[in-house]
Amino acid sequence: MPSLFDRFTLKGVILRNRIAVSPMCQYSATDGVPNDWHAAHLTSLARGGAGLVNVEATAVSPEGRITPGCTGLWNDVQAEAFGPIVAGIEKAGAVAGIQIGHAGRKASANRPWEGDDHIADGDPRGWETIAPSAIVFGGGLAKVPRAMTKADIDRVRGDFVTAAIRARDIGFRWLVLHFAHGYLGQSFFSPHSNQRDDEYGGSADNRGRFLLETLAAVREVWPEDRPLTTRFGVIEFDGRDQETLRDAIDLVGKFKEAGLDFIDVSLGFSTPAANIPWGPGFIAPYADQVRKATGLPGAASWNITQPEQADELIRSGQLDLVMIGKAMLANPHWPYEAARKLGVERPSWTLPAPYAHWLASYRAA
Repeated sequence: MPSLFDRFTLKGVILRNRIAVSPMCQYSATDGVPNDWHAAHLTSLARGGAGLVNVEATAVSPEGRITPGCTGLWNDVQAEAFGPIVAGIEKAGAVAGIQIGHAGRKASANRPWEGDDHIADGDPRGWETIAPSAIVFGGGLAKVPRAMTKADIDRVRGDFVTAAIRARDIGFRWLVLHFAHGYLGQSFFSPHSNQRDDEYGGSADNRGRFLLETLAAVREVWPEDRPLTTRFGVIEFDGRDQETLRDAIDLVGKFKEAGLDFIDVSLGFSTPAANIPWGPGFIAPYADQVRKATGLPGAASWNITQPEQADELIRSGQLDLVMIGKAMLANPHWPYEAARKLGVERPSWTLPAPYAHWLASYRAA
């Protein structure tokens, strides 16, 4: 079986190891445009030794942002600003990926450290939110979204396609469609947020229709030699888990038929009433079920922090990649530390030469 530091090949892309950086929102853009913060943040993670670095959830339209500080890919100014960042990630030896999405009813929110709630009505920083149905999420996200018309659905699907084209032309080599975490794609799939009575609501097939159509439309413009992937919430921890998981696995099978290459298995976050069993790597067993049922390679994140844990998830065959998030923020050179702890020969190869030279000869006092 492969291990954490074996290469991973998918389509025309080769990752130097099985460590991928999860998309982590920075809420630091202006008008969707990434800046020096994003460049320093992302290239440092690439220099740290990860095989894949995914850019944070990037909105396909202004209304699709989670907060006013989120990155976007709906215009050429944003695309141009991403160019040097992609080049920096690739120059550091990692593959550049990007997650594109639409926040749906969770949009128009304050940044987490400024409240993590909906921007108050009348505040010029905010905007109208949309969703499959006019159902509020709850808690601090108290805005009632406008139920989407079929014209809205067509428009947003087109926004995903346009953003994918920009990502393609910039040079991103790994594309993630964000269909998780209670944002728009997940909201269509979840009965908590979708109570439509047309072809986009009701049955599991209908609730998955927007996701499947969007994926198929993106597949038409995304190069065949670059992986098309999704992050999808397959479980809610809301008391109907087996039904949700069964429906999700069925939909992922259809994703595969439509051209999906890889699945990052996550959870739904569609209701604040969920009873989530937080623990080390708690999503990995569900990812294993999805992989075995569909035959798609896959990954998971959430509380994967220890090198031994990450390596075992790969060696056991539960995951093909481990998505590392907060641990990489705490230590951008987590891959180097992991290599040392796992006894990988010459762990300095996970570092750029100016770091490796000094650390390879370092002896603690």
